[in-house]
Amino acid sequence: MDDSTGDEPKFVIRDDSDDAADDGGDSTGSGWSRIAKEVAIVVAIVLALMFVFTQFFFRQYVVPSESMESTLHGCDGCTNDRIVIDKMVYRFSDPKPGDVIVFKAPSESWDDVWQSPRSSNAVVHKVQDVLSWFALQPPDENNLVKRVIATGGQTVECHNADGKGVTVDGKPLDEPYIDKDLQVDTSTETDGALGGGSCYGNDIEPFKVPDGNVWVMGDNRSNSSDSRAHQRDEYHGTVPISDIRGKVRFIMYPFSRIGGVGDHDPQG
Repeated sequence: MDDSTGDEPKFVIRDDSDDAADDGGDSTGSGWSRIAKEVAIVVAIVLALMFVFTQFFFRQYVVPSESMESTLHGCDGCTNDRIVIDKMVYRFSDPKPGDVIVFKAPSESWDDVWQSPRSSNAVVHKVQDVLSWFALQPPDENNLVKRVIATGGQTVECHNADGKGVTVDGKPLDEPYIDKDLQVDTSTETDGALGGGSCYGNDIEPFKVPDGNVWVMGDNRSNSSDSRAHQRDEYHGTVPISDIRGKVRFIMYPFSRIGGVGDHDPQG
């Protein structure tokens, strides 16, 4: 009798410890690689969102001076307000009287004390330009903040003698945002930038704002170099709408001052 049971399955026991160790090493390497890729993707998405957000929707700025006190705070040695502007609003409508706006200095006459925030090193300068696209560096331009007082086609004037203050198309303005306690009492000869009286400066002869431009003034009227001080430039002190960067919506810092920024229409 043949006791052969034919072909039987053979079970082989292998020692896979070395392979396991090798796999473990590869797994760790691939794990770090996967994490690096995920981090890179997240960073790329965040930067893309920051770019779109900054270029088309909102951007933060630092108030550069005290010309908008007490609506906005800004001075040497103090915590200047960080403000957020709406960049979309003027894509669909024009600036209105009372809007607080950030704009690029329209002519060199506005640049008397401004200095570029860029490095003199060409490479660093270029890096700063790129970072600016993501709001990680300020723009390389003189950005100012003022309130719109009159728009294209309207006539601005002011005469200290009549006590009416600034008028637009012959009507006195309602300006509750002016803190009278901050204003200088005596008039000075500084092209209308500083001074007292009902105009808080020199008289403004009747001036019709060109279409496509706005006339701007600071809320701290006697301490603001605004449209009054630049009437000898090519735009006669007005700001082209194309130079407006956006409408100020709110203060984001310091935390004690967080809140919206009003746009009271002084023309009623």
